Amino acid sequence: MQRNMITCAIILIAGIMSSVAAADWTGFRGPGARGISSETGLPVVWSETENLAWKTLLPGPGSSSPVVLGDKIFVTCYSGYGLDPDKPGDIGNLKRHVLCFRVDDGTVLWDKAVPAALPEDPYKAMLREHGYASQTPVTDGEHLYVFFGKTGVLAFDLDGTQLWRTSLGTGSDKLLWGSASSLALYKNLVIVNAWDESKTLYALDKKTGKEIWKKDLSETGLTFATPVLVEQADGHVEIVVSLPSQLWGLDPETGRSLWFARTGINDTMIPTPVIVDGVAYIHGGGPRSYGSLAVRTGGKGDVTDTHILWSSKEVASPPSLVVVDGFLYWINDSGKAFCMDAGTGEVRYKEQLPAGGRFAVYASPVAAEGRIYVVTRKKGTIVIAAKPEFQMLAHNIIAVDESDFNASLAISNKCLFLRSNRFLYCIQKTP
Repeated sequence: MQRNMITCAIILIAGIMSSVAAADWTGFRGPGARGISSETGLPVVWSETENLAWKTLLPGPGSSSPVVLGDKIFVTCYSGYGLDPDKPGDIGNLKRHVLCFRVDDGTVLWDKAVPAALPEDPYKAMLREHGYASQTPVTDGEHLYVFFGKTGVLAFDLDGTQLWRTSLGTGSDKLLWGSASSLALYKNLVIVNAWDESKTLYALDKKTGKEIWKKDLSETGLTFATPVLVEQADGHVEIVVSLPSQLWGLDPETGRSLWFARTGINDTMIPTPVIVDGVAYIHGGGPRSYGSLAVRTGGKGDVTDTHILWSSKEVASPPSLVVVDGFLYWINDSGKAFCMDAGTGEVRYKEQLPAGGRFAVYASPVAAEGRIYVVTRKKGTIVIAAKPEFQMLAHNIIAVDESDFNASLAISNKCLFLRSNRFLYCIQKTP
């Protein structure tokens, strides 16, 4: 689908005006990082012989999601090391790839390889589950920004020319889980959660990569959550950051703390907050401490006693959730689907999907046309109805691809863009 003349539709992402078309899916989980699309005419069922418009082989695996801008799709992956759990190879050969594909037929327009900065974390334990290209890139319509952990943040123009690279540290958390937080944009800034590299939240200048401000995260604990922007009723904008034990609201211009809420979730935070109508829905934690809560954003100082609307011990992790018509929907890592009333925290259903097992789901669900699309790692994509009574609409398996499907779907151009560790797929209704 060609972009309309000049720009026929301007989208509001967390209250920030952007120059990309409304149908574009320009960062992690699409507009506002909510996982919601207004696209229509999307397929419900597919396979290798039905509603598969095209597939393109990737040069290596990755857990990052595709992003879509007009007639281009951008994807990251890695090669050279960590491709075989039994024989990972020489870490000195590790490199990341930034690829651009044509929307209509999947043709590779360019592939830029980026050698890894060493030393890098070894391919073992939890890092084997997601690999070395887990951060979803983001575009502002003019440039593409990618985060490769210890190799840094890089900016490219839309023709694949590298414009700058900025290192954000080469440290490693003691768990050695690697790096996975995706990027966010605000005006002239790229916002980066670099916990693994330096336990720091950074704002970089989009044009130069120069550090504008940074915020120390070292006293909080391990977080993989992507920062999310929200505009308040008075017009001011906040960055919301989900951390172990606390939720922060920061000034995006300076990084200054505006407010915080103590969450009681005192373990690793993986899911990204979803913010709807000024309320942040938070999930996360680990074996020691876990849960979910709804927090009204805004305020000053400690808002724990005034802004927490409800809390629950039900939890999504690592996938983030999606909010549709006043209900929260999520899938936990063992493949159980949940629906919860967004206003009260009351659970409406819990249903085991045909995707059971430890780490059955990494991807976050996305919603469109009254449906929730759930990508599982090994058991295909399950489609359920976006309503508080459980209904499974389809179970779609591409049987010829036995690799992991870790990435969330991107939706644009009346297509679902799905990536595995082997292929990029375009799922589209066909005659």
